[in-house]
Amino acid sequence: MKNYALGHPVNKLIHGCDYNPDQWLDRSDILSKDIEYMKKAGINEATLGVFSWSAYEPVEGEFHFEWLTEVMDRLYENGISTILATPSGARPIWMDQKYPEVMRVDGMGHRNRHGFRHNHCLSSEVFRDKVRIIDGKLAKIAGDHPGLIAWHISNEFGGECFCDLCKEKFRDYLRKRFNNDINLLNHEWWSSFWSAKYNDFSDIEPPYQNGQNALMALKLEWHRFTTYNYADYISVEIDTIREASQNKDIPITTNLMQRFYDIDYRELAKKIDFISWDSYPKFHNDLERYEDTMMESAFDHALLRCLKKDKPFFLMESAPAHVNWMDYNKLKRPHVHDQFSCQTVACGSDSIQYFQWRRSRGGAEQFHGAVMDHSGSTDTRVFRDVAYTGEVLGKLAEIEGTVKKNEAAVIFEWDCWWSIDVSGGFSRHTKKYDVTCMDHFKSLIPFGVEADVISVNDDFEDYKLIIAPMLFLIRPETIDKMKRFVENGGVLLATYMTGYVNENSLCYEGGFPGDGLKELFGIVNEEIDTLYPSDRNGISMDGKTLVVKDYAELIKPIDAEVIGTYTDDFYKDTAAITCKRYGNGKAYYQAARLLNEDMGDLVRKILNDAGIKIRDLLSGIEHHVRYGDDHIYEFYFNIGEEPAEVSDLDGTDMITGDTVNGSVTILPRRYLILKK
Repeated sequence: MKNYALGHPVNKLIHGCDYNPDQWLDRSDILSKDIEYMKKAGINEATLGVFSWSAYEPVEGEFHFEWLTEVMDRLYENGISTILATPSGARPIWMDQKYPEVMRVDGMGHRNRHGFRHNHCLSSEVFRDKVRIIDGKLAKIAGDHPGLIAWHISNEFGGECFCDLCKEKFRDYLRKRFNNDINLLNHEWWSSFWSAKYNDFSDIEPPYQNGQNALMALKLEWHRFTTYNYADYISVEIDTIREASQNKDIPITTNLMQRFYDIDYRELAKKIDFISWDSYPKFHNDLERYEDTMMESAFDHALLRCLKKDKPFFLMESAPAHVNWMDYNKLKRPHVHDQFSCQTVACGSDSIQYFQWRRSRGGAEQFHGAVMDHSGSTDTRVFRDVAYTGEVLGKLAEIEGTVKKNEAAVIFEWDCWWSIDVSGGFSRHTKKYDVTCMDHFKSLIPFGVEADVISVNDDFEDYKLIIAPMLFLIRPETIDKMKRFVENGGVLLATYMTGYVNENSLCYEGGFPGDGLKELFGIVNEEIDTLYPSDRNGISMDGKTLVVKDYAELIKPIDAEVIGTYTDDFYKDTAAITCKRYGNGKAYYQAARLLNEDMGDLVRKILNDAGIKIRDLLSGIEHHVRYGDDHIYEFYFNIGEEPAEVSDLDGTDMITGDTVNGSVTILPRRYLILKK
């Protein structure tokens, strides 16, 4: 099986780390031990140079790459590959002192000072020119090194800039967006509200904190522009690397971050060759159960993987122990690192990588967990955990390059997330679009069903069931696509807050859900009730009462079958869950938010209607599958607190080599991986 992430077969799962030898150039005793210890831990890849600009170019125009090539040579000689990062995530101080325009301006209009990281203006041509110089030299020096398996652009993009350069670029973006027609923009932004009409595109400013914040479409377009600017910027680095490298086939990525709000990652995904991301679940917190944290992790893996859903992804960073930036930086409990790593592989990753190899002695992350602690010893619990994970990954090597083939999908849209958040009404505290999408993903897990997390622009034909939670912003082409999906035999579940606004945050006329959706679902939504935490309501369905929280729409059936009705308040006995046969498929509408534990009966209905096989698993068992050319690989994880039995098993245990036929009891925080 070809490794679709790297573009060539390497016949192994990557087990790697961020390695920062430039912090230790005066300690040859430490550097001489690093590779020995990496091999002992089963590390076969190191990511170099993520924040090394000041080591490469300590003063403007003076370059030092000798240490880098020496380290890459030593790694390669010892069977350890390199992913090489461009250093643009943190600028050297000389740049900010000489070229202050490279520093960002905040939402109050104040220029930032030198410091931290990612404090650069993406629109600055000075910054882009300096990046072209350092990236070009780096590519010429190391771009054809035999140990180089991938390029890593910058680091964890994020933030926004409100400087004059970005302001003018935003105006140019809007001119193209609205065909240089300011009247069209005024209409679509409804700028007659509060006398906000613009006479020219030059009148438009970004949504400063102390400026125009009454136009929902302005704030929405600023989010889109910020994504556009990141995509435009990353092209500069990618083009520079491609042009300067002798080996132009080395794949390029950038490390993304979970459900990151600032950037629509689907636009960045178009620029890179494979997806990589940094995962830091909040294990062992006071807010949720361990199994909820693990299921959230599975959702995040699915979201990021589906940015390029037919390829494996890379886990570029994770913590082998704890982090140093959460409210409470708790240690991972025994077996958690191992289980989390294998879950990552089960969800489609071809790598497990760590931040970082060795703890920094100083700086902001001196107490961030690493493979090598300040003690400098390999005789630590964390090192043993990492080494064991390396052994497990070695046994799973043949899984590299295998893919997912899920029959269900949950729609997640950054546009929708932003639009809900910038809108008025509802509650400031309970919109939680991203969490709602994740909850619907999690509702499938007890039935042994794994879902993709997709965009409205992805192919719907790949799926039997699509769940579209809170699709608040919806375009006419999406409405048509949903109708075709159901008409052709698919099952669709939509929820409250569907189809309220168009792509410019203008409300649809004629009631919700918007144009064409009333025909599809056979209902019209007249009002939505926002519930306080103390409010109580329920839905009666199939003789059970399901608990309602946060939101309840008052809907009127047109030609849909009512399968659930409200139990309380003035809208008691009115429709709450409906189903309409449309063509060869069915369209369900869930008008209220339910407790997660009460979703089961509805989920069973839609899975049965979709013809998706249900496997009733004991509480706490999570199931994933990867498909190769000749074999299927099944993963079972006990993320609960009690031992749990899994039955109807048949295959070879990839860790022990034993034949499995029948039932197996899996202990908490352990797993079973079968080859069939």
